[in-house]
Amino acid sequence: MKIQTMRNYTIAVAGTGYVGLSIATLLAQRHKVIAVDVIPEKVDKINRRVSPIQDDYIEKYPETF
Repeated sequence: MKIQTMRNYTIAVAGTGYVGLSIATLLAQRHKVIAVDVIPEKVDKINRRVSPIQDDYIEKYPETF
């Protein structure tokens, strides 16, 4: 039986609301993630490693975004 290893992917996530940022945070645990949004204030916060939404899990992993 051959065990396959998971590759590292670069994944783009459109939108950094609750769903998009949650998905991006989870995927970023193992992959490179690029999140995009049309709201400059959200993009600025994420670039400063500040979550634009209030969520305990997301705020626990600021290094992922």
